[in-house]
Amino acid sequence: MAVHLTQDNKLKKLIVVGDRVLIKPATPNERTESGLYLPPGLQEREKVQQGYVIKTGPGYALPLPSEEDEAWKPEEEKVKYIPLQAKEGDLAIFLVSGSTEVSYQGEKYFIVPQGAILMLEREEEL
Repeated sequence: MAVHLTQDNKLKKLIVVGDRVLIKPATPNERTESGLYLPPGLQEREKVQQGYVIKTGPGYALPLPSEEDEAWKPEEEKVKYIPLQAKEGDLAIFLVSGSTEVSYQGEKYFIVPQGAILMLEREEEL
């Protein structure tokens, strides 16, 4: 049975791994509602890019100590995660050198480890 991909569900098949974030780059002169934008000169000189967080990985894995007497526990319970600061919808400013550029379904994205993200802008009230 073939699943028809639409604009809404085409990214649902993607699973972001670990502490990585999938970011759709913003156009260079795009300014957010709050007025944040990176001038083109800064982007070229500093190799800094901005874009919107589309998906995030589960976070940093924390393996739990193995307890042999609990063989009844399911395998999934053996790994816990520290969640990432980045959330879907955030505007991220990140280092291009730490990221990987990919193309998926004709769109350009960056896979960025959280350590390469310099700043996040979130629309919700603090």
